[in-house]
Amino acid sequence: MTKELTLHDMYVEHLKDVYSAENQIIKALPKIIQTVTSSELKKALEKHLKETEDQIARIEQVFQSLDASPRGKKCVGMEGVLEEGKEAMAEEYAFPDLMDSALIGGCQKVEHYEICSYKDLIHMAELLGDNKAVDLLTKSLHEEEAADQKLAELGENMITSEAVQAM
Repeated sequence: MTKELTLHDMYVEHLKDVYSAENQIIKALPKIIQTVTSSELKKALEKHLKETEDQIARIEQVFQSLDASPRGKKCVGMEGVLEEGKEAMAEEYAFPDLMDSALIGGCQKVEHYEICSYKDLIHMAELLGDNKAVDLLTKSLHEEEAADQKLAELGENMITSEAVQAM
């Protein structure tokens, strides 16, 4: 007979999931940064790489306060989203801005996954009365939302008229 999971158990499992997701992103972002051609997009992704390192440190703080380990779970959702990005980077695009646009779309999928994950974690932390975790996770949520907004702004004007006219 398996143990029935409590809210605390579910919270720890979701924390492990987002910890795995953030670590996968840390590994994927340098290759994405190397692939993009827009200097402004490179700069935004480099900034978010640093933020992601900070987010991992925050999640580790939450685990320390729970006296739990962040290890032991692989985020298959993020693995799938990042695999789509790898496929996009393997494509041959007629114009560099099309590659950048495809990668912006992929990065926004990553951000949306993270935003949902952090909102879910914050809700559970609130229910469990873990105010310190709420503060740490909210900071990460705000960074993810800002990164998504920046990507959206960059994406709006990414595809040049030359690429559109070449259809």
